[in-house]
Amino acid sequence: MPTCFVVMGFNKKTDYATGRTLDLDKTYRTIIKPAVEAAGVTCVRADEIVHSGVIDVPMYEQLLDADVVVADISTMNPNALYELGVRHALRPFTTIVMGESRIAEKSYPFDLSHLLIRSYVHLGDGIDYEEVERARKDLTRAITTILQDPKHDSPVYVHLAGLERPQRAALQAAAIAAAADAVPAPSHSVMLAAGEAALGAGDFATAATCYGAAHKLNPNDSYLVQRVALATYKSKQPNAIDALKAARTHLEQLAPEDSNDPETLGLWGAVHKRLFELTGERAALDAAVFAHEKGFYLKNDYYNGINLAFLLNVRAAIGTPAEAIADFVDAQRTRRRVAALCEPLCAGDPPPKGPLLDAYYWVMATLAQALAGEARQQAVSARASALDVAQWMKDSTAEQLTKLDALLADSPLKHLANAGG
Repeated sequence: MPTCFVVMGFNKKTDYATGRTLDLDKTYRTIIKPAVEAAGVTCVRADEIVHSGVIDVPMYEQLLDADVVVADISTMNPNALYELGVRHALRPFTTIVMGESRIAEKSYPFDLSHLLIRSYVHLGDGIDYEEVERARKDLTRAITTILQDPKHDSPVYVHLAGLERPQRAALQAAAIAAAADAVPAPSHSVMLAAGEAALGAGDFATAATCYGAAHKLNPNDSYLVQRVALATYKSKQPNAIDALKAARTHLEQLAPEDSNDPETLGLWGAVHKRLFELTGERAALDAAVFAHEKGFYLKNDYYNGINLAFLLNVRAAIGTPAEAIADFVDAQRTRRRVAALCEPLCAGDPPPKGPLLDAYYWVMATLAQALAGEARQQAVSARASALDVAQWMKDSTAEQLTKLDALLADSPLKHLANAGG
């Protein structure tokens, strides 16, 4: 049976051109893999390959040997772009390129702008059912066509007429010899799935171990570093402070102070926020403010925004008079921006009980925080409290609102007015 190797980013990746985060695994599961199999072709992605050591050898073998390569360049993932280039150098034909439609054609690098790039619409967390069906059928037709009548689609072989593709026979013997001594290890996807299952079950220590094993198989995947850091600090092992410091060390691999990845910044902020709560270290508080401020600037999302506003109020409570006033005013402005983001998302009836209702609740709870001190807050809080979600979620919101109310009651603006009076 013919084989297809899929080149694309794994998990959730940020598209820096639009600021959106796309769940590329859903593209693979709902569009690419079903489309490939419907064409009668065996489909594999790098994270599904069982191998020893790092992925490099089997990846290059697939780029050379696969009858078809489908390359999804959504989010302009540098690894996917590099692998697409390798494929174009190795094979003159049977390479299909696709990408999320909101990456305007003019934003593609010049060397890709001449390629046929099949587009599809991604909503971020999911893909519309009708769009899945359309894109799936389009990809199946494309695969069937190029296998029946392969034509040059590699710009390397189009522009360098007469170039001969590499011969596999000499390489195969060495690969077989190397494989004879290899001991198969669980694949990247197996270890990632085990980590997700453990995280969902609240077994954070096991989750950190599984994510770490997946990261060894794919050391360049920033998502896995993020998951290791998340599970590590949530494990609180050997204790909460040491777990947070270990998570911080993991995140340092991603150069968070220079990063434009909102997920990295969100985790960097969360880790330092908790470190400040446990240690009182001002440097941890400043790092948390920096991370959520940058994340809010990049993504304009309510999660980073509401955390930034709260941390600014925390810092106002311990800063010099001038710094306190500046932070307090910035916090008020940030909450107004967050409220404007949340209000459209809270319109209409709540969804049925389940993950969508939980997400709706957090938006409502965030809006309640954003309206702190305003007359409307009580009504929004009552709506959130009436939703059928886990009690711990409501308790977490109540605790945060209590902290925020105390910070707002001790306003530096009030002190300034008293001093002037």
